[in-house]
Amino acid sequence: MAQADSASLPRWDLSDLYAGLTDPAIERDLAACDEEARLFAERWKGKLGTATGAALAEAIAEYERIDQRMGRLGAFAQLSFAAHTSDPETGRFSQGMTERLTAISSHMLFFTLELNRIEEDDLAQRLATPELARWAPFLRDLRVWRPYQLSDEVEQVLVEKSVTGRASWNRLFDETMASLTVTLDGETRPLGMALNQLSSPDREKRRLAAEEVSRALGANQRLLVLITNTLAKDKAIEDGLRGFPRPSSSRNRANMVEDEVVEALVSAVDADYARLAHRYYSLKAGWLGLDKLQHWDRNAPLPGDEDRLIPWEEAKSIVRDAYMRFDPRLGALVGQFMDNDWIDVAPVPGKSSGAFAHPVTPDTHPYVLLNYHGRSRDVMTLAHELGHGAHQLLAARQGYLQSSTPLTLAETASVFGEMLTFQALLDAETDPARRRRMLAGKVEDMLNTVVRQIAFYQFEVRLHDERRKGELSPERLGEIWREVQTRSLGPAFEFTPDYDTYWSYVPHFVHSPFYVYAYAFGDCLVNALYGVYQGETQGQGGTAAFQDRYVAMLEAGGTRRHAELLAPFGLDATDPGFWRKGLDVISGFIDELEAQDKQDKSA
Repeated sequence: MAQADSASLPRWDLSDLYAGLTDPAIERDLAACDEEARLFAERWKGKLGTATGAALAEAIAEYERIDQRMGRLGAFAQLSFAAHTSDPETGRFSQGMTERLTAISSHMLFFTLELNRIEEDDLAQRLATPELARWAPFLRDLRVWRPYQLSDEVEQVLVEKSVTGRASWNRLFDETMASLTVTLDGETRPLGMALNQLSSPDREKRRLAAEEVSRALGANQRLLVLITNTLAKDKAIEDGLRGFPRPSSSRNRANMVEDEVVEALVSAVDADYARLAHRYYSLKAGWLGLDKLQHWDRNAPLPGDEDRLIPWEEAKSIVRDAYMRFDPRLGALVGQFMDNDWIDVAPVPGKSSGAFAHPVTPDTHPYVLLNYHGRSRDVMTLAHELGHGAHQLLAARQGYLQSSTPLTLAETASVFGEMLTFQALLDAETDPARRRRMLAGKVEDMLNTVVRQIAFYQFEVRLHDERRKGELSPERLGEIWREVQTRSLGPAFEFTPDYDTYWSYVPHFVHSPFYVYAYAFGDCLVNALYGVYQGETQGQGGTAAFQDRYVAMLEAGGTRRHAELLAPFGLDATDPGFWRKGLDVISGFIDELEAQDKQDKSA
């Protein structure tokens, strides 16, 4: 989309939370949270071990009310910062809010620690109380951390020091990335504009954009490498204190999956690198008329792709209609984001790059951020993030403590929404050449979600493993990055040294270590889930029944684990064949493209 059009694109309105950074309600709520947290500690500290089931239920409900008010304050600060990352005043406000909320939360830290010290048999007896039974999912997920819990004093120090530790390094990374600029066509632009230009149909423009990204990242490698080394060491220290067996274990516990399940996913994708990415990118090199692809060719549009810019109003219609055709309930939910000021899409300087959906609190509504440039991938991003938003709205009925889903399931609604939108567009297309380009584009998106994210995960594993032996140099980090990319994307690519810095713009490595495999988990899960949906549709098995089960799965929030959620669809993520089903969907699309390619060559 033309840069001049950015001014007409929607920015979100956070006044449903607070009127602005100086809203007096912020100070009132902070004071109320502080007082309530202190009174909560006076009332309950040291008493949970002997409290009845009904009393524990009362305590958890009170804890949730305080935590939810704090969550509202924290969400406002985070969202304000995401929209104005380079603004010093917003940065100071966000940091100040983090510090004050951390101080308040320290009063209530005892609560979860004491709950986890209750013996299993004792807790099981209390859970027979109807009032406490409602909180069984919260207690179940909390006690996953029981074996890794430290003394109250150490936990207190870790919480209080976090504001000058990891949180500060995260802020430094965000502000640094938001300030990076490139020169495109003689004009200074945000880094994100160059990343977007890597999808240009003009190969020279892609090359120049890639050079600018490498230049900007290269000029800041000393700082970005320091941030990465520091955070990796910080994580290693805490992991060692808690006794996690491997760097990714804490993420896996948060996702409520075993290390072995994740390794099975990673191994399955790794074993299929040749069947998926290597095969597809070999086809793409031929379509582009190249002997070798450079890294800036990875997202190049295919020959004949008009790369039409899609106006924002049209994008909204495409996504809304796709959801509405699947289920009017979901269509109405995603429509709320478009009809209200709950979404921020303008790609403006100083704004956080990427995209996300923030659930805020159940008594308000989520907010969605993306940077809309008018490309088809942006439409898919819109469908993705609105899937998150709809999921968050449906799960809100579980309450603040039990609405959030593990990352492995959090991607379900978003990736399913992408698939709905893609299939709607594909079904409406009658031109064979355009359908092939659309299919190829979907394959690329799936490779980016599955192969690329698992490669990211493998990069992180090697980074954190080696960091335990000492700091990694920029050269070593670049070497690991290039080795992983070469292995995953295959021999069709020639990776030049200027690509060695590209690891350093991936925010997940800084904010959420080992988050990335959840994308592949979600994509493979959705592929299998969508296969069930298609089977019921084609077999006249009653899609309304599927839709009801699907909505019920989203409404469950974090109250049920993946095995229980998938059982109604006849799926089992612990079955080794489960991952193969998801990967077979991608391979099947490539089979179709390969057959069409052979047919074209023989014609």
